[in-house]
Amino acid sequence: RAMAAAGPAQLVRCGQKDELYRSGLRSGAGTALHGLAGAKKWLEWRREIELLSDVAYFVLTTLSGYQTLGEEYVNIVQVDSTKKRVPSFLRRAIFVSLHTVVPYCLEKGLLHLEHELQIEPDESRTSQSSPALGLSSQTLMRNWIQKQVGELTEQQKKRVLQIVYVLKQCIPLLHRLHLAVFYISGTFYHLSKRITGITYLHFGGLQGEDQSIRSSYKFLGIISLFHLLLTIGVQMYSFKQKQRARQEWKLHRNLAHQKNTTKEKTTGRHSHCTLCLEERRHTTATPCGHLFCWECITEWCNTRTECPLCREKFHPQKLIYLRHYQL
Repeated sequence: RAMAAAGPAQLVRCGQKDELYRSGLRSGAGTALHGLAGAKKWLEWRREIELLSDVAYFVLTTLSGYQTLGEEYVNIVQVDSTKKRVPSFLRRAIFVSLHTVVPYCLEKGLLHLEHELQIEPDESRTSQSSPALGLSSQTLMRNWIQKQVGELTEQQKKRVLQIVYVLKQCIPLLHRLHLAVFYISGTFYHLSKRITGITYLHFGGLQGEDQSIRSSYKFLGIISLFHLLLTIGVQMYSFKQKQRARQEWKLHRNLAHQKNTTKEKTTGRHSHCTLCLEERRHTTATPCGHLFCWECITEWCNTRTECPLCREKFHPQKLIYLRHYQL
């Protein structure tokens, strides 16, 4: 039977079909765990069950040398970069790892790292982790991250936290860039296949239909690429605006601090913020009556909606900025 390179329409249909069967397998495994262990264990192990389901799907198909259900649906077969041989076992194993295990480890690693960098030094490390973090704090990954973060200074923690934020923003943009390149070139629908060099050949059927719509995919890729560039431009502009506003606020705060310092010297009164341990600037009261700097308590509320002293929960909208407060 005649064989030719698979077109983008066939690769998209293959990916959609595989995703349909994978989601069904994940749903079935999750339902089984929910019925056996209850909702709490299901929430705690949900991402791990999804990972095991995806690994099982590709181990039983790609790694074993068989077509996936999506590949059978559109009559395509995997080949290596030479387009003459089926990918080796090592190449298929690397693809399965990059497609399933690596994204899971990257997501969990960034979540654990961000959580450890934001936690306060005096806060208990044995507190329960949120459901988004998955496993409890006794996992090997989190213990290793705790050890590494514990050796960092406060300035290094801030820099690493900025890097984590940039990575979380860049990973979705990288996937969008890869998808736009796929629409234009017509190969490597998944990033893991691009890295391992696995392509597809189509056997049987008519190729005219796929050739007729390839130009449409190229046009879609150009639009996607333009939209991606626009998104990056908007994010960079927003970041610069935030940086400018932060610099203006620091300048305003320093000027106001100098005025308050001169006033306090004349009156002899001194008040300190328990968050920055400096003289309080722009005194702000929480609903429970504790006083902090405006900038300190608003930054605190970005991560925790509770009083730093008494732990009483409150909404940031309830903060009261005390004008002309002298104590």
